[in-house]
Amino acid sequence: MSRLVLLSGWGCDARLWQPLAEYWPGRRKEKVEVSAPDWPGYGSRPALEDPEDLAALAEAMAEDLPAEAVWVGWSLGGLLAAALLDHLPAPRGLVLLGMGARFCDPEGITPEALATFRDAFHRDPEATRAHFLRWQLRGEPAPRSAHRRLLDLLGPEPAAPTATLAAGLGQLAAIDNTARLAEPPCPVWRIAGEHDPLLAPSAREAADVRLAQAGHAPMLSQPRALAECLAAIALESAP
Repeated sequence: MSRLVLLSGWGCDARLWQPLAEYWPGRRKEKVEVSAPDWPGYGSRPALEDPEDLAALAEAMAEDLPAEAVWVGWSLGGLLAAALLDHLPAPRGLVLLGMGARFCDPEGITPEALATFRDAFHRDPEATRAHFLRWQLRGEPAPRSAHRRLLDLLGPEPAAPTATLAAGLGQLAAIDNTARLAEPPCPVWRIAGEHDPLLAPSAREAADVRLAQAGHAPMLSQPRALAECLAAIALESAP
């Protein structure tokens, strides 16, 4: 049995992964077991007392992140999954989807741009969150369609409390996994949409897999291609 654990990014809970459901392989010799746990504070999961505490996050997620699985972290989820390598037994593999060793990059989202976004979030969390959900989809082949699909999946209410969302922005600003990923305790794959507007060009070019006709959210625009890619990694990583 091959296992994948799918981890969502900022402002989105596990419902984001539903478009992949019909594309996982189901034949006996190629079956992939998939789980998509929410981060603390998302969905119905209680928030942490300190949402930026990585040790507490690791403790809360320990049962959901088994060593015998491949962890797939999208966006902030990838940043957090890589950071948790310091706190949990290493998985069979780590997939960074739409994320590099750090979020901010002089050629991509600069620290100044993220600081401006954090200021806007502090002033008006809901309007800023709604803007981000649209903005991150600019690289999809049909951004408006992708946005409608995203809203259909997540519903109108925020996926997490304001404090959890604010902490996530702090983690995007602060976490740098460069040293961890220089000598990782497990194989690491990087997957990027070829038109991802949140990744620096150098990060897109360095990806192990670049998904055609996709931006930052290929689970919305290219669910079959993404599911097939992730399933292949899971099967390759199986014992």
